Amino acid sequence: MTSAIDTEHGRRTYSAYAHPLWRRLLVTRESAIIGLLFLVVIVATFAVPNFDSPLTLTFLIREIAPILLIALPMTLIIITEEIDLSVASIVGLSSVITGLGVQAGWPLPFAAVVAILVGTVAGSINGALVTFVGLPSLAVTIGTLALFRGIAVGLLGTTAISDFPEFWTDLTRMNIPGTPMPLIIVPFLVLAIIFGVLLHFTPFGRSLYAIGLNKEAAAFSGINVGLTKFWLFVMSGAVSGYAGVYFTLLYNNARGDNATGLELQIIAAVLLGGVSIFGGRGALPGVIAGVLLIGTLSSALRLAGVTSDIINVITGVLLVASVVSASFLAWLRTKRVAAIGRKKGRAEASDG
Repeated sequence: MTSAIDTEHGRRTYSAYAHPLWRRLLVTRESAIIGLLFLVVIVATFAVPNFDSPLTLTFLIREIAPILLIALPMTLIIITEEIDLSVASIVGLSSVITGLGVQAGWPLPFAAVVAILVGTVAGSINGALVTFVGLPSLAVTIGTLALFRGIAVGLLGTTAISDFPEFWTDLTRMNIPGTPMPLIIVPFLVLAIIFGVLLHFTPFGRSLYAIGLNKEAAAFSGINVGLTKFWLFVMSGAVSGYAGVYFTLLYNNARGDNATGLELQIIAAVLLGGVSIFGGRGALPGVIAGVLLIGTLSSALRLAGVTSDIINVITGVLLVASVVSASFLAWLRTKRVAAIGRKKGRAEASDG
């Protein structure tokens, strides 16, 4: 068997060197974030008044739903060593398109579809500039962040549209019957399953890790690196467009500056969830736990009377700590491998 030691030839196979399954599942950054999330929930339940109220869970999920949604495609993008800073401005643009459509007399579902299509087009613009023109995603999405936000504000000006059909605004605030869970959790779970299967159980997902680790090697192995990244940005734009429709109906407000700064919370949650900013590493369960951790911590601190400025500082510290810890652990692994190599070399020299 391949997992056994080849005693006849004195060789050990790759799987003989592998860690036990429990260690591969539990001793990871993702499991550490999930454990930290449970710790924060337990501490907040006993230390913060009203934190254990069902209403707290309801408002928490409603508030972080756009972050949960957009974090799914953002995870795939960062795994390939790219980034999309324009997602929040696409949310704002989608919000404006939804509002203008309803104001023009369009049925809300039609306005929502148009808004999602606009988000998809915006994502394809990012993807084309990054993959076909060859520009760095950081520079491209900083530019389109300003471009899409400027278009949104230019279309609506300083006014706001808040006259949306009551049925649809009530739907975004509705809970699953008999539970405190908002209805938005259903489309999120559907998308999470789709993205999870795509990333972790398909050749396409494995190609994303290969691109993040070494895009030249990935290209030589037959992966179409450019086209793969293009579709990731298209997915990001489409999901951001959908998040913009939800954002608009939840707050009954279409404005060009909706969701300003949301991209920083999304990226912080993704990196905190174990995705490497250098690409090639990460898993969706950790990202979802990272979003929930930031949302839970913010909710608990607000209930405890902490100001939003302090909450932003804490979120920033968590983000920096996650990046630094990832680099530190990578450095430790490198040193350990080098030490094992030196030890093996000395042993072979002494045997000779």
